[in-house]
Amino acid sequence: MNKEQPLPIVVLVSGGGSNLQTIIDRIEDKTLNAKICAVICNKPDAYGIERAKKAAIPTEIIDHNQYDNRESFDAELTRCIEKYQPELIVLAGFMRILTDDFVNHFYGKMINIHPSLLPKYRGLHTHKRALEAGDSEHGLSIHYVSAELDGGPVILQKKVPILKNDTESSLAERVLVQEHIAYPQVIQWFSQGRLQLIDNQVIFDKSAVH
Repeated sequence: MNKEQPLPIVVLVSGGGSNLQTIIDRIEDKTLNAKICAVICNKPDAYGIERAKKAAIPTEIIDHNQYDNRESFDAELTRCIEKYQPELIVLAGFMRILTDDFVNHFYGKMINIHPSLLPKYRGLHTHKRALEAGDSEHGLSIHYVSAELDGGPVILQKKVPILKNDTESSLAERVLVQEHIAYPQVIQWFSQGRLQLIDNQVIFDKSAVH
């Protein structure tokens, strides 16, 4: 890809799409050199679809309830994604566990953002679990998607201190602020050709990420 050209991406959402909105905003203010070819959603009533439509981005709804199993849903999702030929697939609150075949098909081209400092707190309710554990810090991880749930190679993490009076919602809010900074940054690194995945190791500017 010519690095001067916008990076073609497809964004997968299931809900409100606040990270999607941040990506749209950063593209519009020209701090992110990417083009969203399509937003694909598995829930017909998700607000992320409205955000895409307001930005005149093509949308696709693949309602998982219309499919008998994960394999048939993922097969349709694969077909839909490949129609747009993205160089990067961005999961932005996409609440589906993907099959191994799907993940392996797109391995190295698909990233996710997770609200914890992986490998801590894979799965759901991460803020609650961090508070209950008495942790002093929490945060987010942006990682390549692998067949292991929230287990792919980590590209970037951002930490937030856990404050004395934090609740799940106050902690989640502060993590989300950092998500909105970090996710466009990582996508921009892809656009600039600065990220590679070699032998399951993240290489940034030709150096391994630890």
